[in-house]
Amino acid sequence: MSPSAARLLQEAMPVPAIVPAPIINQLRDFSQPWMDLNDKAVLVTGGTGSFGKHFIKTVLAQYKPRRLIIFSRDELKQFEMQQEFPQEKYPFIRYFIGDVRDRDRLELALNGVDFVVHAAAMKQVTTAEYNPFECIRTNVFGAENVVTASLRAGVKRVVALSTDKAANPINLYGASKLASDKIFVAANNLAGADGTRFSVVRYGNVFGSRGSVVPFFKKLIADGADSLPITDDRMTRFWITLTQGVNFVLSSMEMMKGGEIYVPKIPSTTIPQLATLVSPGHKQHIVGIRPGEKLHETMVPADDAHCTVELEDRYVILQSFANQARDAYLHRGGKPVPDGFSYSSDTNPEQLDPRGLQTLLQMAYA
Repeated sequence: MSPSAARLLQEAMPVPAIVPAPIINQLRDFSQPWMDLNDKAVLVTGGTGSFGKHFIKTVLAQYKPRRLIIFSRDELKQFEMQQEFPQEKYPFIRYFIGDVRDRDRLELALNGVDFVVHAAAMKQVTTAEYNPFECIRTNVFGAENVVTASLRAGVKRVVALSTDKAANPINLYGASKLASDKIFVAANNLAGADGTRFSVVRYGNVFGSRGSVVPFFKKLIADGADSLPITDDRMTRFWITLTQGVNFVLSSMEMMKGGEIYVPKIPSTTIPQLATLVSPGHKQHIVGIRPGEKLHETMVPADDAHCTVELEDRYVILQSFANQARDAYLHRGGKPVPDGFSYSSDTNPEQLDPRGLQTLLQMAYA
């Protein structure tokens, strides 16, 4: 854990006798094992998004890469990033306008690249429902293009970002990301023994990202709303910060054998608890669950229990026939999860109390 995060944790929980010990374990930083990106060429699809920008900041702060390529289709966001990370100061940064739907452009961008982080996606549930073909072209065909281009370019490792909505999906966004996960896992069969390795990371809602519920609540409050909308007072969600998410991707990339789906151990809370913390003085009103929304989210379905291994800070869903990889994770201290195990936000043993939630918010917006 970084010194600033540790300081926040200490300030937020000064009296250990009052705060349950499990809260401390929930604030993992996922920084180990450490991934070495020094003198490497790294490309990030969706590099101008919330995750992509934080990933770039982290790489610039911790490494000296040979090349760092920001691949996205939004020229305005790239222009804004160039003001924040000018090439005069960071001559190894490259800004590539391109879309993951365009395989030829991807192949050009991936020339000489060692590692790829695939973060580009259509992520809004309602947008995907209204524009299904666009969602499929970006999230599914785009995944296929990243795989094919990476294989042809001889990329060493590829990590694709997924979502809790890909487990037992009920909306098109989740279904498209499940298809994407399957594509990246199966891509290892095309690469051969010494070819490109592909893995997936799957985590929940991100504090501080664009479109997340906290900025939405804050905007309503700024606009003078006297009550905050709650879809259902029973609704629960997993929570992670951008810093934790970036660390999780890097550490998973370091330990990956190929074909894994990595799931972090992160805390859950109810939406009403979150709204109360954001603004204790505001009332709340129920608006009902929106189309395509779940009451609770799952990241490891019970059907995957038979091929899931538990490590200290994460779960690893393996290919059912990957006995060698399974043995490697067991050797590093992992253990098989029980039959019928599932990892869901409502039954998650690590539920945040208000103080723990406040700590996560402080870390996210520090």
